Amino acid sequence: MNSTLKLVCSLGFLVSAPLAVDASEGVAGLWLTEKGDARIQVSPCGNALCGKVMWLRDPIDPATGRPQTDSKNPNASLAARPMIGVQLFLGMKPAGPGRWAGHIYNADDGGVYEGKLSLTGPGTLRVEGCLAAFCGGETWTRVGKR
Repeated sequence: MNSTLKLVCSLGFLVSAPLAVDASEGVAGLWLTEKGDARIQVSPCGNALCGKVMWLRDPIDPATGRPQTDSKNPNASLAARPMIGVQLFLGMKPAGPGRWAGHIYNADDGGVYEGKLSLTGPGTLRVEGCLAAFCGGETWTRVGKR
């Protein structure tokens, strides 16, 4: 799996806080990851947010010639599923204006981590994941107009 979906576990603390943005601007939509190799559809699902992989820059695994799979998933029955369609946000619930907290699935290592989202502008979303005190993240940009 390519490294852009790696959202968590970089060593060190994040040093900048996102700007507050009114949640009414909306987080739903299609978002491009920081490295530009995946597009994630963020949408409401119940009282939470879902974030599903909709597009990969490299959808074919060069080693197999077949579509990328969730090969790092520790659950063998899920490891063969196509990466396109995998949910990355789990139980991501409102945590303040323009902010959500829950869990993030990291397809690069098959782990699930504490996560948070912050709408930092009409076209930017900060996605962060933490393992204990070690956090990492990236800023996604909205694809198309809201």
